[in-house]
Amino acid sequence: MNPTSRPTDTERGPLGKHDIAALVARDIPQGAFVNLGIGQPTLVADHLPADSGVVLHTENGMLNMGPAAKDDEIDPDLINAGKIPVTELPGAAYFHHADSFAMMRGGHLDVCVLGAFQVSAGGDLANWHTGAPDAIPAVGGAMDLAVGAKKVYVMMTLFTKTGEPKLVPACTYPLTGLGCVDRVYTDLAVFEITSRGVTVLETFGTTFEELADRLEVPLIRAQAPVA
Repeated sequence: MNPTSRPTDTERGPLGKHDIAALVARDIPQGAFVNLGIGQPTLVADHLPADSGVVLHTENGMLNMGPAAKDDEIDPDLINAGKIPVTELPGAAYFHHADSFAMMRGGHLDVCVLGAFQVSAGGDLANWHTGAPDAIPAVGGAMDLAVGAKKVYVMMTLFTKTGEPKLVPACTYPLTGLGCVDRVYTDLAVFEITSRGVTVLETFGTTFEELADRLEVPLIRAQAPVA
């Protein structure tokens, strides 16, 4: 099946991190079991509808995590893998770290959402180390999630602060996983990575042509939905 596009939005964009998180939340299937990676992906929890039925899994041993805790909701003993205070939803459960990784490695997660330094046109993921001598490696459970989840969504800015693309023909940073990324959600566009190549599903504050001009990755224009 060929991916279908959503309307191009040249007025809205580049998107902020909460806007990107809302896009990811929109596309998570009803009732899915989902892991949100450390950093910006944790914001997705704040944008899931209350009736979504989505069960959030945390690497540090929790199921049915709720949105981030605020004010008097904060309990320093109730945190996600990124040490952010969170809430719990009815039916929440806690378990050993080893059991949590068994869930990740055993194919029990429908979706994981991860940040990235680079994603290749073939769906390779680099998100734990830039290779710089002074960089601090931070792999965590990303390798387990990248290969264990049924779908891998990446949430990142499309370009670095110095303007270098993060969606690239081939990753130059140490790899987290090979051919594992299904979708990439960025401040300027949403991309789907398939065996056919990289398809642009929707754009924000830019056009397909402008993206094609700025990226070295060949892009495919998604088909317009049938009316």
